[in-house]
Amino acid sequence: MLTQTRTRRGPIAVGAAVLGALAFLVPGIWAFFWPASFYANIATFPPFNRHLFHDLGAFQLGVGAAMLAALIWTDALFVALLGGAVGMVMHAISHFLDHGLGGRDSDAWVLSLVAAVVLIGLALRAPARNAR
Repeated sequence: MLTQTRTRRGPIAVGAAVLGALAFLVPGIWAFFWPASFYANIATFPPFNRHLFHDLGAFQLGVGAAMLAALIWTDALFVALLGGAVGMVMHAISHFLDHGLGGRDSDAWVLSLVAAVVLIGLALRAPARNAR
């Protein structure tokens, strides 16, 4: 088993994590929820592909969520599962929203199954709450 080392969370590291999280979350939210606007203002490389921007947003949301989670929890596996769960759930939603625009007909269901497994892993790894 790997051992954990204690690391210092100085203000520069925390600030970098917050800035990094925002740099992923803001465009991720924009690309996922308003893909045409994101395309028109940021990624003006034709042709417009709604599914591409939904997927882009999904993965950016996962990375941003992991960066924020790392500020709260020190369990690296939990943080990785949380970021992966956010990205995978949003990716599955993307395939349901964009049925017929990208991928195979089965993708939404397969991605949902994988998301469920990652969510189960996340739930099993969740830090115990302090009992009062």
